[in-house]
Amino acid sequence: METIIIVVHVFVAVAIVGLVLLQQGKGADAGAAFGAGASNTVFGSSGSGNFLTRTTTVAATVFFATSLVLAIFAKQNTSGGMVDGLPLVDSQLLSTDVPADARQTAEPAANSGDVPVVSPGEQQ
Repeated sequence: METIIIVVHVFVAVAIVGLVLLQQGKGADAGAAFGAGASNTVFGSSGSGNFLTRTTTVAATVFFATSLVLAIFAKQNTSGGMVDGLPLVDSQLLSTDVPADARQTAEPAANSGDVPVVSPGEQQ
């Protein structure tokens, strides 16, 4: 069932992209309207939508519905606090006790050979 919804979801997404690219914007004829005609006809009439507009609306509604159903499927497939069998938060990382063998004993960066050390007498 989930596979069918994913296929429909992808098909509708491609259809929406195609339908939006096929439609002509309301301001497409604005350049031709300047100089001739009334100014209220620059952006065309605001009548009911044509076939492409209505088809885009239906496709967007189906896309929204399939997105919602896929989100519900994803929620049901996720076990509480586990992703792919691994815990979301490792309880060992949250502990403040660090074992003695895990502590780093490296020298500070100021004592390393690649950082110059300025003695107190050389300061300006």
